[in-house]
Amino acid sequence: MFIGHFGIALAAKKVHPKTSLGMLFIGAQFIDLLWPLLLLTGVEHVRIDPGNTVVTPLDFYDYPISHSLLMTILWGAILGGIFYLKFKDVKQFFVIALCVTSHWFLDWLTHRPDLPLVPGSSNYHGLGLWNSLPGTMIIEFGIFALGLWLYLQTTNASNRTGHWALWSLIVFLIAVWLGNFFGSPPPNAEAIAIVGNATWLLVLWGYWADRNRSVISSVL
Repeated sequence: MFIGHFGIALAAKKVHPKTSLGMLFIGAQFIDLLWPLLLLTGVEHVRIDPGNTVVTPLDFYDYPISHSLLMTILWGAILGGIFYLKFKDVKQFFVIALCVTSHWFLDWLTHRPDLPLVPGSSNYHGLGLWNSLPGTMIIEFGIFALGLWLYLQTTNASNRTGHWALWSLIVFLIAVWLGNFFGSPPPNAEAIAIVGNATWLLVLWGYWADRNRSVISSVL
């Protein structure tokens, strides 16, 4: 799951229009922002295993701190709490926390059974949508398209930058998503971690686009 997580962030803008899209990107992608750091430090591990599923060559065999359900809920509470300390907004706390937690459930749709409920558990979960390329593309793009539609119902471009920053971001996300499907497998886990850390650039892009857009008055 890639653009589906961004779709959740886009949709969350409808729920809490005052929250920056960049902040919502951090929430929805927090687990995948944390995971590359844990890979680089050797705390978690992944294998390159072409044929592991139809969609991805990655075997996610060890990532309980970033991707177990319990830890995802805990990370959501921590991240939501950090933003609450800054903005003192209870609704925003729940929106951010739920964005983080949503990551596990979207991954549960696509992953083969490799998602633990708690660290140290040998009980893994996942519906395995990645075993169907058409199914994966339809479901994930549907989530993303719905989120984008809700975002466009919530904001208008304040200037030309607000228009082009958003649509260039959308095109870039879709291009990366398609590249993940049809590109070559990564050479090693370190390369995955390095590319994964580049997701922070998408967070900054989200902040930039949203700063140049305004909330539609009827939504407030």
